[in-house]
Amino acid sequence: MASLLGEEVFETRRQAPAPSKDFCQLLVTRREVIFRWWKISLRNTFRESRPGEIKESWEDFLDDSSLHIQIAIVFGAKVLEHVLNLCQGNYDFLERLPVPLLLYIISFLELEDIARLSQVSRRFEMICNSNALWENIVENLCDTITPEMKELAQEIGWKQFFFTNRLQLQLQLRRRRQKQNARNKKDYE
Repeated sequence: MASLLGEEVFETRRQAPAPSKDFCQLLVTRREVIFRWWKISLRNTFRESRPGEIKESWEDFLDDSSLHIQIAIVFGAKVLEHVLNLCQGNYDFLERLPVPLLLYIISFLELEDIARLSQVSRRFEMICNSNALWENIVENLCDTITPEMKELAQEIGWKQFFFTNRLQLQLQLRRRRQKQNARNKKDYE
């Protein structure tokens, strides 16, 4: 399964917490962990500072508690835990699937499962709330969708459209028609 991974397994960047304000990057490749930092300071003593880099194999990284502490301080405990899992061979392949494939898979889930999945990560929250997913769900569950309904759904969002009851939708469609008719009258006058 590891052969499905690209050369770059994980990458994140962040500004270090105060007072340092250094810019840091953490990169995990298939063989090593790379921690880079760039000193950011207005003080003359640091003007000539060069960027720093620590490269370690996965095995060495697992034993380097001082680097663990640096990563936890800059990137947080969850990122450190994720990197440690990667170095131990525990990959989350679901996170790495392309969005179109995830949209296809998620469209078969029950609504409760979609709500739970949206709480897993920011990426899944974005996907589970995307117009593309809810458009697919609406099209699979509804027999007919008129062009007028499609316009309304694009205006208010497909998820909102899905959860709006039929009476409210009819009322909104009627209001849209009235506005359109009023605009058409003004154009003819």
